[in-house]
Amino acid sequence: MIAIIDYNAGNLTSVKRAMDYLGKDSEITDDYSRIIDADRVIFPGVGAAGTAMADLKKRRLSQAIVEAFNNKKPILGICLGTQIIMEMSEENDTKCLGIIRGRVARFSPESTGLKVPHMGWNSVRLKRRHPLFEGVDRDSEFYFVHSYYPVPAEPDKVLGETDYITRFASVLAAGNLAAMQFHPEKSGTPGLKILANFCEWDGSDYAE
Repeated sequence: MIAIIDYNAGNLTSVKRAMDYLGKDSEITDDYSRIIDADRVIFPGVGAAGTAMADLKKRRLSQAIVEAFNNKKPILGICLGTQIIMEMSEENDTKCLGIIRGRVARFSPESTGLKVPHMGWNSVRLKRRHPLFEGVDRDSEFYFVHSYYPVPAEPDKVLGETDYITRFASVLAAGNLAAMQFHPEKSGTPGLKILANFCEWDGSDYAE
């Protein structure tokens, strides 16, 4: 079973619908034991980091996510879920989970005239191969909606980059954890391929 973590942070239904379309057994849950017992975990989300972290702690879900990571369970972070795995966010100076070292920064559009949030379709430049992107065309575009982005302290945790106002880390990878700033469940065929790959992923991380 795939646990889709429910912490009042949106876009859960669209993720569940994508899993149903792929014919995969999934469940939206905030139950600690269900998450720990799941075969793999999806950590989605939209909204504010501070509110999300408060809800995660209240429901013991922050502990469940860290435990799932330490137990080598395949985990997929989406949008806000990608930011929450960092150490801290500039959004209200929020302390986050700290699974990946680094911070979350806000776009500064003053010098470019581009709008914030970054909203719409954009490409991802992969720095190396990864099981989640096998069979995904390198020219594919994905759907983004965000005002903040992750800034990892360790360059080897950056799997993919995207250009908008600045070049930022749009995909992270750390062992059995992969996280993407875009929404694969809203990104058409390429996004569904990533989700399908995740459903078969054993949590290994390799580079070529």
